Amino acid sequence: MPTLADLLTLRPELAVLAGACLLLLIDMFARRGGRELLFWVSVVTLIAAMGLAATNGGFSGMPAVKSFNGMFVRDLPGDVLKFAICLVSLFSCVYARTYLFDRRLSRGAFHILLLFAVLGMMLLVSASSLVTLYVGLELLALSSYALVAMSRDSAVSSEAAMKYFVLGSLSSGMLLYGMSMVYGATGTLDLAAIHQFASRPQDHTLMLFGVAFLLVGIAFKFGAAPFHMWLPDVYQGAPTMVTVFIGSAPKLAAFGMAWRLLEVGAGPLWPYWQPMVAWLAVLSLVIGNVFALAQTSLKRMLAYSTISHVGFLFLGLSNATPDGYAAAMFYAIAYALMGAAGFACLLVLSDRGYDADAIDDLRGLNARSPWLALLVMLIMTSLAGVPPMLGFWAKLAVLRAAIDAHMLWLALVGAVFAVIGAFYYLRVIKVMYFDKPDDKPVAPIQPDADLRWMLSVNALLLLFLGLAWNPVMAWCMQAFGA
Repeated sequence: MPTLADLLTLRPELAVLAGACLLLLIDMFARRGGRELLFWVSVVTLIAAMGLAATNGGFSGMPAVKSFNGMFVRDLPGDVLKFAICLVSLFSCVYARTYLFDRRLSRGAFHILLLFAVLGMMLLVSASSLVTLYVGLELLALSSYALVAMSRDSAVSSEAAMKYFVLGSLSSGMLLYGMSMVYGATGTLDLAAIHQFASRPQDHTLMLFGVAFLLVGIAFKFGAAPFHMWLPDVYQGAPTMVTVFIGSAPKLAAFGMAWRLLEVGAGPLWPYWQPMVAWLAVLSLVIGNVFALAQTSLKRMLAYSTISHVGFLFLGLSNATPDGYAAAMFYAIAYALMGAAGFACLLVLSDRGYDADAIDDLRGLNARSPWLALLVMLIMTSLAGVPPMLGFWAKLAVLRAAIDAHMLWLALVGAVFAVIGAFYYLRVIKVMYFDKPDDKPVAPIQPDADLRWMLSVNALLLLFLGLAWNPVMAWCMQAFGA
């Protein structure tokens, strides 16, 4: 029977669950004119969850606390990731407001599914049992599949949802099979007990097979090469406001899941899984950057660039050191903010019934909207890793951790492909400022106020955190005792 102390460790999750249930009631009984309330309930819920995550004890230095018979843990890594997940989801919620209204998509379904996906991510990053981890993963996955399929009249969206569902189910099966092998080898589902078993000097062949399947499942969920085949098609086919969400916040949850499984669970076996993670990082950097160079679609270019950013995340994880985990978490937070802003640029450029997609749609943007062009430039320079933007410090932290872990060859590969990857981001800036638009007259861009202000906050946050990145990095270092 859960105690009050158990429930108190779940305060952020309970707030999101309560908000999602309230949205279900509002969507069922509210008249059409009251549907705007759905948006505000989502916003208030996410802000409340952010506040509860920040005051849940982890940020104040309280020791980790397990609850629900060891199935859930409240600690600083989980609280930091929950705060970031809610912040990025809040951006996504505001970005989607106008898009949902203009295209007459179900606002109730979007906000309900978004909150359930957030709940799944929050469970993922605080799981201390394989059961809790899998429940959180499936809650996130099922919500994401439905979000991608929201535009029911679009054949492209339906195709993307089907691909996402089939390959997502395959990756879930890989994870579940890996978990069953780990359970068969250890006789327990508790991650701490699995860690103790792995530290014993005995034959771990069966457990290593299980860890290999877990790693393949994690790579699928991340979209890491060579398990990336679903990602570009899904990101391009999904409604843009859904791409903003699934292209940013779930990367934070995926990092939390990877760290819980690989370090908290299979940490003593790092000499075996470290080379696999390192090669996943290299393949993701190579394939993501090379294919992104050839894209003419901005949405598809950002999708392939996501694979390269996943490579940097795996580069940090492959160090198997506290510094590496801290750098990877810092990079996950930075990329989630950058990814949401990058895909949101397409929302600003879109009009009713028309979704901007081609890089050429940005031609002459500086003449049409100087402020928007400046925001896009800040976002692209941060994604490219140009100082003093947040993306630069995130990449530098990962490369420095690799050097400190004596993985010089991996740091060199990361540095080379960081330079190569900067090309396609800087190409977008060149198109905005130096390419002339078509001869036909082009109307000035006038996005709605909430979309304009939120993109401004998001882009300027990348600059501000680039100038004052130390507090965020300090939280990440403290989370892993680095």
